[in-house]
Amino acid sequence: MAALVLGLAGLLLGALGLVDPLLPLDRVSAVPWLGLVVALAGFVGTVGAQQAMGRSWRIGVEATERTELVESGMFGWSRNPVFLTMTITLIGLTLVVPNVVQLSALACLAIAVEIQVRWVEEPYLLRTHGAAYARYASRVGRFVPGVGRLPQRGANTLMTS
Repeated sequence: MAALVLGLAGLLLGALGLVDPLLPLDRVSAVPWLGLVVALAGFVGTVGAQQAMGRSWRIGVEATERTELVESGMFGWSRNPVFLTMTITLIGLTLVVPNVVQLSALACLAIAVEIQVRWVEEPYLLRTHGAAYARYASRVGRFVPGVGRLPQRGANTLMTS
């Protein structure tokens, strides 16, 4: 929630000139346009990743709910393409209106995503899908390909804790 509020505030304050832009980003006229392209690509990616989850898409985790484990499409190279593309969107918006409030929003999003993924979603998916999720997490990166894969024995340890 803090990332959303700060992100909107940063855009509004930056657009109205009520907060100082970050140097030297404000001096390169192509940066806001690049940011817009990045933000739009991130937004399209977020919607696409949500749609790719199909019936498994949800906000939050309900401990008793059992959804299908999605491993194909975008989920074949990232276990969390929704969070990845949300972050890309906010990076783009930070380039559109580069200021300290936008950077704070980006930091809040990064922290919230890490907490949600590592402490809520991964333990839930390991409990719910067991060995299938452990195998998936050992071959697909947490956010980007190859980075943040869980070692097979580490994933099994998480299942029992």
